[in-house]
Amino acid sequence: MNVTPPLTPSTAAPLQVESSKSYEWKAVTLMALGMGLVGIDRFLIVPLMPVLMRDLKLDYQDLGHITGALALAWGLSALLTGNLSDRIGFKRVIVPAMVGFSLLAGLGGLATGVGSLIAIRAFMGVAEGAFTPASIIATMDASPPSRHGRNVGIQQMMPALLGLGLTPIVVTQLLKVMNWPWIFLLVAFPGLIVAFLAQRVLRRPSPVEIAKHTATHDAAHHRWYEVFRYRNVPLGIICMLCWLACQIVIAALFPNYLVDYLHLDIQQMGFILSSLGFGGAIGALVLPALSDRVGRKPVMLASAAGVFLSLWIFLRTGASPVALFICLMIAMGCLYSLITLTVGPVAAEAVPVQLMSTASGMIIGIGEVFGGGVAPAYAGYLAKHFGIEHAVTMPLWTICAGAIAVAALKETAPARIFNKRGIESEENGGNGG
Repeated sequence: MNVTPPLTPSTAAPLQVESSKSYEWKAVTLMALGMGLVGIDRFLIVPLMPVLMRDLKLDYQDLGHITGALALAWGLSALLTGNLSDRIGFKRVIVPAMVGFSLLAGLGGLATGVGSLIAIRAFMGVAEGAFTPASIIATMDASPPSRHGRNVGIQQMMPALLGLGLTPIVVTQLLKVMNWPWIFLLVAFPGLIVAFLAQRVLRRPSPVEIAKHTATHDAAHHRWYEVFRYRNVPLGIICMLCWLACQIVIAALFPNYLVDYLHLDIQQMGFILSSLGFGGAIGALVLPALSDRVGRKPVMLASAAGVFLSLWIFLRTGASPVALFICLMIAMGCLYSLITLTVGPVAAEAVPVQLMSTASGMIIGIGEVFGGGVAPAYAGYLAKHFGIEHAVTMPLWTICAGAIAVAALKETAPARIFNKRGIESEENGGNGG
């Protein structure tokens, strides 16, 4: 008869490490796929706009309301549900939210007019806003502290890659073989599958277990408003306002700048704007991983400088599509790095465990509502009264303001903190499996 020998500390440790690594790649993959589906659901409607306008009798103002309803609901939901995730656990928020935004995305195919489409997109924004901060904390929980930046970067690159990069290509091809309601229904199924797998895979760690992912190691109970006592949160809100103002103004005004001011044609404009998705994905993947080694602040300051210099050259480059593409790709890569680090490690590592989702939700929510709402309206005013060539300089000033806030942030990268204290960081002590 075979008798299994008891586990000794020497044999148990490798098994625990292997289990931790297995859970890490499974959880990070699922959360990355979830964020990718959020990007697809959010930007799916963009290439469908001309068809929706024709079939549902929409006008330009209707399109603005549809877009604004999702952004507003997303921001308010992230603002309010972050603390819910801290109180009941990220898994109890993530799985229902994924089921919700998947079903609502499919329900968009049944819309009959502007009212129903606005309502569907608003409720979808509520579900996606709840999912986002909770999924960031789930990714960090699955990761050793030495890989927080890399793994959150993998997760955050997916909306850019799938939503901005691939969705317009796939959707326009699908329109050749099916009507738009079926495209909406088609995107619901992957989300339901990922939600089922998340229910099976994601664990429900205790606050003490998650506390090792923060700089405070504080697992005590805290009220939601105490999050503002940690300076990275108010500074992160300022940063996010600046980053989103820059991103939204680029998305809103640069197409017209390229066509109306530089007199490029539609195909050239589309080629240049494709850099938004692919550049953002590369930046989110590479630069946050670098921050695990050299620190969050150095990478963020370098990224802010990269955005500023790239946009400065962009605005001084004539009608040269290749040069404009390269400049915008570098700018968006650095910008997505800033967004990823702000909503992830910089916020969550700086606060007690019971405030991690709250901190991320506050930064995402306030940034989405105000940075994504007020900035484009002001930029539109400048474009109307002073010319679009003056309005497109606004991202330069928002990046400068954000860089000042970055300089005041508290460093949270474990490698930098441990090195400063003379303590060697432990590579695989992240999650307890």
